[in-house]
Amino acid sequence: MKDEVKNQDDSDNLDLQAILKKADQQTDFPKVPFDEFAKPTHEEWKEACIALLKGAPFEKKMYTKTYEDITFEPMYTKIMTEDILPKNSFPGMDDFMRGSRINGYIEKPWGIAQACDESMPKENNELLKHEVDRGSTIYNIKLDQATLQNKDAQYAEKVGDGGCSITTLADMHQLLSGLDLNKYGLYIYSGASSLPVLSISVAALQASGCPVKGMHGIIGADPLGELISHGKNYAGLDSLYDEMYECASWAYEKSPKVRTIMVRSDVFSCGGANDVQEIAYTLSMAVSYLRALLERGMEIDAAASQISFTFSMGANFFMQIAKLRAVRPIWAKIIKEFGGGEDAQRMYIHARPALFCKTVYDPYVNMLRNTTEIFSGVVGGVDSYENAPFDEPIRKGDEFSRRIARNVQIILQEEFGLLKPIDPAGGSWAVESLTQKIKEKIWAEFQLVEEKGGMLEALKTEYPQKQIADILQARFKNAEFRRDRIVGNNMYPNMTEKLIDKRPEDADSLKKQRMNDIGDYLSDVDEIFKQECLAAFGISDKKRLVDDAIEAAKAGSSIAELRRMMDKRKSGAGECITPILPHRWSERYEALRSVTENYKEDTGKNVKIFLANMGPIPQHKARAEFSTSFLQVGAFDVLANEGFKSSDEAVEAARVSGADAVVICSTDKTYPEIVPELAPKLKQALPHVTVYLAGAAPKDLEETYRNAGVDDFISVKANCYKILQFLQKKKGMVG
Repeated sequence: MKDEVKNQDDSDNLDLQAILKKADQQTDFPKVPFDEFAKPTHEEWKEACIALLKGAPFEKKMYTKTYEDITFEPMYTKIMTEDILPKNSFPGMDDFMRGSRINGYIEKPWGIAQACDESMPKENNELLKHEVDRGSTIYNIKLDQATLQNKDAQYAEKVGDGGCSITTLADMHQLLSGLDLNKYGLYIYSGASSLPVLSISVAALQASGCPVKGMHGIIGADPLGELISHGKNYAGLDSLYDEMYECASWAYEKSPKVRTIMVRSDVFSCGGANDVQEIAYTLSMAVSYLRALLERGMEIDAAASQISFTFSMGANFFMQIAKLRAVRPIWAKIIKEFGGGEDAQRMYIHARPALFCKTVYDPYVNMLRNTTEIFSGVVGGVDSYENAPFDEPIRKGDEFSRRIARNVQIILQEEFGLLKPIDPAGGSWAVESLTQKIKEKIWAEFQLVEEKGGMLEALKTEYPQKQIADILQARFKNAEFRRDRIVGNNMYPNMTEKLIDKRPEDADSLKKQRMNDIGDYLSDVDEIFKQECLAAFGISDKKRLVDDAIEAAKAGSSIAELRRMMDKRKSGAGECITPILPHRWSERYEALRSVTENYKEDTGKNVKIFLANMGPIPQHKARAEFSTSFLQVGAFDVLANEGFKSSDEAVEAARVSGADAVVICSTDKTYPEIVPELAPKLKQALPHVTVYLAGAAPKDLEETYRNAGVDDFISVKANCYKILQFLQKKKGMVG
């Protein structure tokens, strides 16, 4: 019987294969006429939309204006985009708008670069191997703040703050031990200068007998980015540009597949920048680096080959696709103007989700946000991607959050088939239109910064800071009115939620362990030989500065000692500017809710909201539910009920509840009769109560309702943040 079933299955499979083969061979298909369907005109479509809008203005409801001052059309047609469609442009050619590679991801998938940020080098090494075993294709190492500032761990304020602590050659040896760097790329962001981290990395590999010629990836610096983040660097830009030139020249000659400059846009995106600002200012930083390298004698093709970009993928799906497609031709144009060849014009793009768009409350929604953001990045044509764990705003990831983040990329590659289409957005009327518009705006903003003398001069006049601050305030204002919906924060709060454990690391224990490890290593260092190497630092004209640093690292010099020797070569005060501080779009609502929860924990009390639901359930249900969700954003206690038949009944229930505020819920049709009677009675029964009316009052009735005792209105037009903050202050939660 089993043999018969198996034979039948084999026969079915053969039949299916024959059908599929025949279908693949068929090229002549019959024409399918659509004569029976009338082709509507644009005006007919518009009239149908207006009818469905039931009086709402078409221009206001159907057009969406973005923070980039670009208006989304309700519908895009071929006629609208006929002149801009890339009919004679192909992926991997021309200006690279359609992608930097001819075959997209078919032969070479985008790199999966999941960040590893364990504090201790040994544990981070294990995590790097684990990530690769589970599907990552790039070793992406995050360094802690002390290492990025070139400070030794024993003198750091906090060990492991944001990443892995590296001080000595032994630390780097532990971190890189057993990694297959010929097969997998290595990404390390190294702060304002690559020289110390690059030198210690190469020294560790050479000491282990590993050749660096075949190594590929990024050990990249971003001195302007660090200046913008902190307002000041540990060295002046002129010195840092000297180090950038030394690293770039060394890598180009001795490890040509390694890039030593990582221009990161997150300093702008975390500040609240729109996509035009993010891309334009990042390009301006890159051009500053190009000029610095060229001024020091590097050829344009070599200089361009050393630059990589890291962009943040934000919440506006189609805009993210468009900005990636727009930035490649702009960069190609810039390199061409500098005299660079076609290959030098190819842009290397790494990307990650925008931290600005992630939340602390209801953080599991971050999984969905991250998924749409990586999707847009892949469609836009990234070369590699780092998908952040959903708990990134709260803590370092764990096995679960890292696995989810990594597997999203693997699923998109292996199950969703995103490796197959080449420039999947190509020809899309909407995306092509957005690409053209945002490209023009990026170019205009980039030129404006260049006219100001470049990024540094623009920063000194605080131009980028002010432009980004304006957008940040616009974002916060839209969040206040809930025009920007932040699920789980200013919309649809989960009242049963408990914040996930921050899982803080034991800073004292980490510091003690690091001091012991560093002490053990230094006890075996030949101090005399180390000092000889440091004394020879930068003296020889025959060796590059990186080679001297490598030898000093092999002799036992720490990262801070390397920094001190480099600083001695060129003294001078570093630049000081107003920094762009990081924010998240939900931070004000998170702080608001935290105030309520802390007050409730300390006192056992909360703001009480009584719903004066008037009439049967169908009459008040919609506005009662809206008001409940609106007020629960502040984590307030909302007292619901099934409705009252009379105002006296509602007033008595409200009085007994001892509510701090009452929301009258019914319909616009019944309010003229209910409100003038109910509102004064509520004020009389509860003299200190705040009375709200659910819904926006018509202009001709607003004064009547306010005179009756209504203090404010809860509607889609209301400032949710201000109302909740007012109730907190009235309760005494805040001063």
